[in-house]
Amino acid sequence: MLSRPVVRRVLLAVSTVLVVALVIVGVLGVGLVRRSFPQLDGTIHLRDLSGPVEVVRDGQGVPQIYADTSEDLFRAQGFVTAQDRFFQMDVVRRAASGRLAALVGEPGVDSDKVTRTLGWRRVAQQELGLLQPDTQRYLRAYTDGVNSYLERRGTPSRVSTEYVVLGLSVPGKAIEPWTPVDSLVYLKALAWDLKGNYDTELLRARLSAVLTPRQVTSLFPAYDATRRPPILSAADWSPTTQATTTQPPATTTGSTTTPRPPVAALTAVPAAVPASYDTGQVGALTAAARTLDSVPVIAGRGEGLGSNSWVVSGRFTTTGKPMLANDPHLGLALPSIWYQTGLHCRTLSAACQYDVSGFTMPGLPGVVIGHNSRIAWGFTNLNPDVTDLYLEKVTGASYERDGIRVPLKVRRERIAVAGGSPVDITVRETVHGPLLSDADDAVREAGQKGHVPGTDPSRYDVALAWTALSPGRTADALFGMGRAHSWAEFRSAAMDFAAPSQNMVFADTEGNIGYQAPGVVPIRRSSVAGSPPGFWPAPGWRSEFDWQGYVPYDRLPSRLNPPEGMIVTANNAVTTATSPYLTTEWAPGYRSSQILHRLQQATAGGRKISVDDMTRIQMDSTNPFARSLVRLLLRIDLGGDDFTRDGQQLLRGWDYTTPASGRQSAAAAYYNAVWRRVLDLTFEELPKDLAPTGSARDQAVVEDLLQRPTDPWWDDVRTPAVTERRDEILRRALQEARLDLTREMGKDPGEWTWGQVHRLELKHVVLGGDGVPGIVHAAVNEGPWGLDGGQAVVNANAWDASKGFEVGAGPSMRMVVDLADLDRSRWVLLGGQSGHPFDGHYNDQSAAWRSGRTFAWPSSPEAVKRSGKHTLTFTSG
Repeated sequence: MLSRPVVRRVLLAVSTVLVVALVIVGVLGVGLVRRSFPQLDGTIHLRDLSGPVEVVRDGQGVPQIYADTSEDLFRAQGFVTAQDRFFQMDVVRRAASGRLAALVGEPGVDSDKVTRTLGWRRVAQQELGLLQPDTQRYLRAYTDGVNSYLERRGTPSRVSTEYVVLGLSVPGKAIEPWTPVDSLVYLKALAWDLKGNYDTELLRARLSAVLTPRQVTSLFPAYDATRRPPILSAADWSPTTQATTTQPPATTTGSTTTPRPPVAALTAVPAAVPASYDTGQVGALTAAARTLDSVPVIAGRGEGLGSNSWVVSGRFTTTGKPMLANDPHLGLALPSIWYQTGLHCRTLSAACQYDVSGFTMPGLPGVVIGHNSRIAWGFTNLNPDVTDLYLEKVTGASYERDGIRVPLKVRRERIAVAGGSPVDITVRETVHGPLLSDADDAVREAGQKGHVPGTDPSRYDVALAWTALSPGRTADALFGMGRAHSWAEFRSAAMDFAAPSQNMVFADTEGNIGYQAPGVVPIRRSSVAGSPPGFWPAPGWRSEFDWQGYVPYDRLPSRLNPPEGMIVTANNAVTTATSPYLTTEWAPGYRSSQILHRLQQATAGGRKISVDDMTRIQMDSTNPFARSLVRLLLRIDLGGDDFTRDGQQLLRGWDYTTPASGRQSAAAAYYNAVWRRVLDLTFEELPKDLAPTGSARDQAVVEDLLQRPTDPWWDDVRTPAVTERRDEILRRALQEARLDLTREMGKDPGEWTWGQVHRLELKHVVLGGDGVPGIVHAAVNEGPWGLDGGQAVVNANAWDASKGFEVGAGPSMRMVVDLADLDRSRWVLLGGQSGHPFDGHYNDQSAAWRSGRTFAWPSSPEAVKRSGKHTLTFTSG
């Protein structure tokens, strides 16, 4: 939830008083803990309601809300969400607004500096007035519901136990009322975590200082569209000819998938690399990377972020109607980033337009992903290039633009600090965006080491351009999709979805399936060194590198009812078309190809896909890349090294799945240990903080290298007297992995399991890290558990090879929607509905999530009533 440095500082601030807090809890007993739990039954008076509102909760604590006006629905949603998750809502809005220090004191100051410099809250405030009147009313109604809850609870200790603990170390806090801007700033934080390629832009620039141009280029391979098809084939869509079909494909056209026509490989990334950045540029960019890493994390960051979603036409399903699956891969913590809910108008009308159920985020009204009574939708990250870094020539209060000096735009911010004096900062902006040196002196100091010809004194600064730093109307899109009843209405709503840009899959009860890519994507006129636009940090002093506008919505990829009858998105390339330019940063397509393979297997010979089939595919732990590497590992002659051969033999019967336990688990453990060593031995010349993580991109890089056994990358620069080749590196990887797992799990490979090392511990967003007593860990954390899956695997429980095997990101939820009978849909959440430690719904879905089980997803009034365990009624008062 928060960046690691912020969490570490917060924990240091509170750990010395946690024992005191535990004593208090022990003395006062369960009553102190339970006083913040939500009221689930009975009646509550809620002001400004037009009529009674009913909240029915099922066995997992999921609220289904019934009202007669849209405002009443969202007002009740605000109250109910705050009952379960207000502390999480508070932490997120503070972190995203640059107001964390007001809650946790001095440990939050550095994070607040960066967030204030980026100006998320300022942009959110500007957005509010641009939204549709209905959206503004709904945001205010949700806000009123949250604040009614806070007023009813009174003191912070009755809102959450976390406030009791934090209050002991940071006195003088009070809970601020919720505002509509707090909901909008959440969207900014989410968009930041799911933005485009600034991190790889920085990576390329830093690598150019230590590697040859050929080496840099080889680390960013072109997307192989021949082996791993894009989301849309050339026949499905082109930017000039979009499908206008409005009717679903006939169910009598056959029972097998229509094969896709051959597609060409996407244009390779040019080998051109700009001349090495000078000392000041590299230093400023490196410091900028570290600065941006301290930005609060909402959805997660780094290895493993992504998602799977796919939709299947009714001609391939057991019900004759479409089915849609989605599982977003995000950072994993407690409480979950998602919150399940249903919003139901008793009668659909102009005054009450919603009958929607699914997943939202605490603090956001409505539903982000899910279904209503007519349509369903899911998201994966499109990951377009919506950020650029600009090196700026700054002197005094101005910067250079096309040979002339332009004044910097300046604003001042004051950061409140609980228990301390406020901190004042000055934020300066160029035409491209805020200067990161104002958030971190290290950026300024590094830039001063460079030389900018023609200026004296001079230095480099780094400015960040990002589409979401301009006001957008994503909130309008979310409300619009929730009430859409057709493909046309859905596409119209998605037009306002500015950031984060997503792959949207669609299905409806009429039998249609569709794909839409929305979002604000820049048009660039010039590029550095002939590379794709936005590939390198750009010279801000040359206006030809500025953005020239944004891709029109009608030129973004879109398709209704493709002939294949299936649409699979897993962060892979959308299309082979190079216009409009979206990005080069696609996932290589290992997950999407495996999902498509499983769907084609399931429908071979006229068989039909069921909801259970869809959920089983979500749990697929096959590593597609492993086939390429294992084929060569088994050819390595180990001579008389029987010790290593014991491990190598495991790979001979391996089916490339990665289960936490069972017959194939030892082979999975050994393979991943070998893979980690291959990376370490092959890319040893990279700085430690730039070491490969084992990502899907790393797999694509190595897959290409495996075909070139004498490539210079294979040579270990730590052995200057020897020139290694591919097979020598693979032999050493086999040997060192054998030793690694022997130390970790014992000498007998038969006792090894992947789950012994590939583990997840779910940690509380503030109190769950290192530096707190073990008893606190037990109360607020869960695990660790061994998990199936891995990197670039459909069941994407990702780990970072540069750090270890621990899981850092994974499927944050799973859902499958059956458009023939919505009550047969299934869902599960990592963690649980409640944000209150000790509450029964704090983590009651985790066991099902780990094992691949899902829960019934009732949405009709009859199904909701049957599943109901508690009923709470709101009345006006």
